[in-house]
Amino acid sequence: MRALRLCADDFGLSLPVSRGILRLATRGRLSDVSCIVNAPDWPGRAHELAATPVRLGLHLNLTEGRPLSAALAAVWPQLPSLPRLIVLAHLHRLPLAALRDELDAQLAAFVAGCGRAPAHLDGHQHVHHLPGLRELLPARPGLPIRHTGRVLGPGFALKRALIAATGGRALGRRLEAQGNARNTQLLGVYDFVSTDYRGLFRRWLAALPQRGGLIFCHPGEAGAAGSGDAIAAARARELAYFDSADFDADLAAAGVRLAV
Repeated sequence: MRALRLCADDFGLSLPVSRGILRLATRGRLSDVSCIVNAPDWPGRAHELAATPVRLGLHLNLTEGRPLSAALAAVWPQLPSLPRLIVLAHLHRLPLAALRDELDAQLAAFVAGCGRAPAHLDGHQHVHHLPGLRELLPARPGLPIRHTGRVLGPGFALKRALIAATGGRALGRRLEAQGNARNTQLLGVYDFVSTDYRGLFRRWLAALPQRGGLIFCHPGEAGAAGSGDAIAAARARELAYFDSADFDADLAAAGVRLAV
Protein backbone atom coordinates (compact mmCIF):
# COMPACT_ATOMS: atom_id res chain seq x y z
CA MET A 1 0.00 0.00 0.00
CA ARG A 2 1.08 3.58 -0.60
CA ALA A 3 2.00 5.48 2.57
CA LEU A 4 0.44 8.89 3.20
CA ARG A 5 1.83 11.52 5.51
CA LEU A 6 -1.19 13.64 6.46
CA CYS A 7 -0.14 16.87 8.19
CA ALA A 8 -2.60 19.24 9.89
CA ASP A 9 -1.34 22.82 9.91
CA ASP A 10 -2.02 25.71 12.31
CA PHE A 11 -2.26 24.04 15.74
CA GLY A 12 -2.19 26.84 18.32
CA LEU A 13 -3.78 29.44 16.05
CA SER A 14 -7.05 29.45 18.02
CA LEU A 15 -8.96 27.27 20.47
CA PRO A 16 -11.34 25.82 17.81
CA VAL A 17 -8.45 24.98 15.49
CA SER A 18 -6.41 23.39 18.27
CA ARG A 19 -9.33 21.37 19.59
CA GLY A 20 -10.16 20.01 16.16
CA ILE A 21 -6.59 18.97 15.42
CA LEU A 22 -6.16 17.51 18.90
CA ARG A 23 -9.25 15.35 18.38
CA LEU A 24 -7.86 13.91 15.17
CA ALA A 25 -4.38 13.43 16.61
CA THR A 26 -5.75 11.61 19.65
CA ARG A 27 -7.72 9.27 17.40
CA GLY A 28 -4.69 8.48 15.25
CA ARG A 29 -6.14 10.11 12.14
CA LEU A 30 -3.10 12.26 11.37
CA SER A 31 0.58 11.53 10.78
CA ASP A 32 1.93 14.98 11.60
CA VAL A 33 0.89 18.34 13.05
CA SER A 34 2.53 21.70 12.35
CA CYS A 35 2.34 24.16 15.25
CA ILE A 36 2.11 27.95 15.40
CA VAL A 37 3.92 28.86 18.61
CA ASN A 38 3.44 32.64 18.57
CA ALA A 39 -0.34 32.29 18.59
CA PRO A 40 -2.78 32.65 21.52
CA ASP A 41 -3.70 29.02 22.01
CA TRP A 42 -0.22 27.49 21.92
CA PRO A 43 0.94 27.87 25.55
CA GLY A 44 -2.12 26.22 27.06
CA ARG A 45 -2.46 23.37 24.56
CA ALA A 46 1.07 22.30 23.67
CA HIS A 47 1.34 19.70 26.44
CA GLU A 48 -1.89 18.01 25.31
CA LEU A 49 -0.66 17.67 21.75
CA ALA A 50 2.74 16.43 22.91
CA ALA A 51 1.01 13.46 24.56
CA THR A 52 -0.43 12.21 21.25
CA PRO A 53 1.38 9.75 18.94
CA VAL A 54 1.75 12.12 15.95
CA ARG A 55 4.95 13.79 14.78
CA LEU A 56 5.05 17.48 15.70
CA GLY A 57 6.75 20.24 13.75
CA LEU A 58 7.20 24.01 13.77
CA HIS A 59 4.90 26.01 11.47
CA LEU A 60 7.01 29.18 11.20
CA ASN A 61 4.58 32.09 11.40
CA LEU A 62 5.57 35.53 10.10
CA THR A 63 2.21 36.82 8.85
CA GLU A 64 -0.31 36.64 11.71
CA GLY A 65 -0.20 38.14 15.19
CA ARG A 66 2.98 39.40 16.83
CA PRO A 67 6.61 38.30 16.92
CA LEU A 68 8.10 36.45 19.87
CA SER A 69 11.54 38.03 19.66
CA ALA A 70 12.33 41.54 20.85
CA ALA A 71 14.50 42.08 17.78
CA LEU A 72 11.69 41.50 15.28
CA ALA A 73 9.10 43.24 17.46
CA ALA A 74 11.24 46.38 17.29
CA VAL A 75 10.93 46.30 13.50
CA TRP A 76 7.45 44.81 13.13
CA PRO A 77 5.29 45.19 16.28
CA GLN A 78 2.60 43.46 14.23
CA LEU A 79 3.58 40.84 11.67
CA PRO A 80 3.01 41.90 8.03
CA SER A 81 0.41 40.50 5.67
CA LEU A 82 1.48 37.74 3.30
CA PRO A 83 1.41 40.00 0.20
CA ARG A 84 3.64 42.55 1.92
CA LEU A 85 6.05 39.87 3.12
CA ILE A 86 6.31 38.42 -0.39
CA VAL A 87 7.09 41.85 -1.85
CA LEU A 88 9.71 42.64 0.80
CA ALA A 89 11.33 39.24 0.31
CA HIS A 90 11.60 39.56 -3.46
CA LEU A 91 12.93 43.12 -3.14
CA HIS A 92 15.55 41.81 -0.67
CA ARG A 93 14.35 44.22 2.01
CA LEU A 94 13.67 41.80 4.85
CA PRO A 95 15.23 42.46 8.30
CA LEU A 96 17.16 39.20 8.15
CA ALA A 97 19.08 39.51 11.43
CA ALA A 98 15.84 40.10 13.33
CA LEU A 99 14.16 37.28 11.42
CA ARG A 100 16.94 34.90 12.43
CA ASP A 101 16.27 35.84 16.07
CA GLU A 102 12.57 35.20 15.49
CA LEU A 103 13.20 31.75 14.02
CA ASP A 104 15.36 30.92 17.04
CA ALA A 105 12.65 32.22 19.39
CA GLN A 106 9.95 30.15 17.72
CA LEU A 107 12.13 27.03 17.82
CA ALA A 108 12.75 27.65 21.53
CA ALA A 109 9.02 28.13 22.18
CA PHE A 110 8.31 24.84 20.43
CA VAL A 111 10.80 22.99 22.62
CA ALA A 112 9.45 24.68 25.75
CA GLY A 113 5.90 23.63 24.88
CA CYS A 114 6.53 20.08 23.65
CA GLY A 115 9.62 19.10 25.61
CA ARG A 116 11.43 18.05 22.44
CA ALA A 117 12.78 19.46 19.20
CA PRO A 118 10.48 19.65 16.17
CA ALA A 119 10.30 16.59 13.93
CA HIS A 120 9.94 18.84 10.87
CA LEU A 121 9.82 22.50 9.89
CA ASP A 122 7.57 24.36 7.46
CA GLY A 123 5.97 27.78 7.12
CA HIS A 124 2.52 29.25 7.70
CA GLN A 125 1.36 30.30 4.21
CA HIS A 126 4.63 28.77 2.92
CA VAL A 127 6.71 31.74 4.12
CA HIS A 128 9.72 29.52 4.75
CA HIS A 129 10.44 29.28 1.02
CA LEU A 130 10.69 33.04 0.39
CA PRO A 131 14.03 34.63 -0.62
CA GLY A 132 16.10 35.44 2.44
CA LEU A 133 13.98 33.29 4.71
CA ARG A 134 14.93 30.00 3.08
CA GLU A 135 18.58 30.88 3.66
CA LEU A 136 17.88 31.03 7.42
CA LEU A 137 16.57 27.46 7.62
CA PRO A 138 18.76 25.01 9.55
CA ALA A 139 21.00 22.80 7.39
CA ARG A 140 20.37 19.64 9.38
CA PRO A 141 19.99 16.34 7.49
CA GLY A 142 17.83 15.01 10.33
CA LEU A 143 15.33 17.90 10.22
CA PRO A 144 12.87 17.46 7.33
CA ILE A 145 11.73 20.73 5.77
CA ARG A 146 8.57 20.98 3.67
CA HIS A 147 9.45 21.24 -0.01
CA THR A 148 6.92 23.40 -1.87
CA GLY A 149 8.47 23.29 -5.32
CA ARG A 150 6.51 20.34 -6.73
CA VAL A 151 2.85 20.79 -5.87
CA LEU A 152 0.73 18.03 -7.40
CA GLY A 153 -2.97 17.45 -7.66
CA PRO A 154 -5.80 18.13 -10.08
CA GLY A 155 -7.18 21.64 -10.38
CA PHE A 156 -6.08 24.98 -8.90
CA ALA A 157 -3.15 25.09 -11.31
CA LEU A 158 -2.54 28.83 -10.89
CA LYS A 159 -2.34 28.62 -7.10
CA ARG A 160 -0.04 25.62 -7.28
CA ALA A 161 2.19 27.39 -9.81
CA LEU A 162 2.38 30.54 -7.66
CA ILE A 163 3.48 28.52 -4.63
CA ALA A 164 6.26 26.90 -6.64
CA ALA A 165 7.30 30.15 -8.36
CA THR A 166 7.41 32.45 -5.32
CA GLY A 167 10.08 30.31 -3.71
CA GLY A 168 9.19 26.63 -3.75
CA ARG A 169 11.50 25.55 -6.55
CA ALA A 170 14.41 27.59 -5.19
CA LEU A 171 13.85 26.08 -1.75
CA GLY A 172 13.97 22.60 -3.27
CA ARG A 173 17.36 23.29 -4.83
CA ARG A 174 18.68 24.64 -1.54
CA LEU A 175 17.42 21.68 0.49
CA GLU A 176 19.04 19.29 -1.95
CA ALA A 177 22.35 21.15 -1.72
CA GLN A 178 22.19 21.21 2.09
CA GLY A 179 21.21 17.55 2.36
CA ASN A 180 18.00 18.26 4.29
CA ALA A 181 15.39 15.53 4.35
CA ARG A 182 12.29 16.69 2.48
CA ASN A 183 9.12 15.53 0.80
CA THR A 184 9.46 14.99 -2.94
CA GLN A 185 6.02 16.43 -3.69
CA LEU A 186 3.11 18.15 -1.95
CA LEU A 187 -0.65 17.75 -2.28
CA GLY A 188 -3.58 19.52 -0.64
CA VAL A 189 -3.74 22.90 -2.38
CA TYR A 190 -7.22 24.26 -3.07
CA ASP A 191 -9.21 27.48 -2.75
CA PHE A 192 -10.81 26.80 0.69
CA VAL A 193 -14.16 27.62 -0.97
CA SER A 194 -14.97 24.30 -2.62
CA THR A 195 -17.48 22.48 -0.44
CA ASP A 196 -16.82 18.92 -1.69
CA TYR A 197 -13.70 18.29 0.36
CA ARG A 198 -14.17 14.54 0.14
CA GLY A 199 -14.14 14.75 -3.64
CA LEU A 200 -10.93 16.79 -3.56
CA PHE A 201 -9.25 14.40 -1.16
CA ARG A 202 -10.12 11.36 -3.25
CA ARG A 203 -8.48 13.03 -6.24
CA TRP A 204 -5.36 13.78 -4.18
CA LEU A 205 -5.24 10.15 -3.11
CA ALA A 206 -5.43 9.12 -6.75
CA ALA A 207 -2.51 11.45 -7.55
CA LEU A 208 -0.36 10.17 -4.66
CA PRO A 209 2.86 8.68 -6.08
CA GLN A 210 3.54 4.98 -5.67
CA ARG A 211 6.27 5.73 -3.15
CA GLY A 212 3.79 7.74 -1.07
CA GLY A 213 3.76 11.41 -0.23
CA LEU A 214 2.56 14.35 1.84
CA ILE A 215 -0.87 15.98 1.97
CA PHE A 216 -1.33 19.07 4.14
CA CYS A 217 -4.69 20.08 5.58
CA HIS A 218 -6.32 22.67 7.86
CA PRO A 219 -9.01 21.08 10.07
CA GLY A 220 -10.69 22.90 12.94
CA GLU A 221 -13.89 22.99 14.95
CA ALA A 222 -16.83 25.04 13.74
CA GLY A 223 -16.33 27.56 16.56
CA ALA A 224 -13.65 29.22 14.44
CA ALA A 225 -16.42 30.82 12.37
CA GLY A 226 -16.78 33.92 14.55
CA SER A 227 -13.07 34.43 15.13
CA GLY A 228 -12.14 36.34 11.98
CA ASP A 229 -10.57 33.19 10.57
CA ALA A 230 -10.99 33.53 6.80
CA ILE A 231 -11.05 29.76 6.23
CA ALA A 232 -13.15 28.77 9.26
CA ALA A 233 -15.87 27.10 7.17
CA ALA A 234 -13.29 25.09 5.24
CA ARG A 235 -11.67 23.98 8.50
CA ALA A 236 -14.99 22.60 9.75
CA ARG A 237 -15.58 20.69 6.51
CA GLU A 238 -12.11 19.17 6.68
CA LEU A 239 -12.54 18.12 10.30
CA ALA A 240 -15.89 16.49 9.57
CA TYR A 241 -14.35 14.47 6.74
CA PHE A 242 -11.27 13.28 8.61
CA ASP A 243 -13.42 12.33 11.61
CA SER A 244 -15.77 10.22 9.46
CA ALA A 245 -15.98 6.66 8.19
CA ASP A 246 -15.77 8.10 4.67
CA PHE A 247 -12.11 8.94 5.28
CA ASP A 248 -11.33 5.34 6.23
CA ALA A 249 -13.27 4.03 3.24
CA ASP A 250 -11.48 6.36 0.84
CA LEU A 251 -8.03 5.35 2.12
CA ALA A 252 -8.90 1.68 1.74
CA ALA A 253 -10.38 2.13 -1.74
CA ALA A 254 -7.26 3.99 -2.89
CA GLY A 255 -4.87 1.44 -1.42
CA VAL A 256 -3.37 4.02 0.93
CA ARG A 257 -2.41 3.81 4.60
CA LEU A 258 -1.52 6.57 7.03
CA ALA A 259 2.20 6.66 7.77
CA VAL A 260 3.02 6.37 11.46
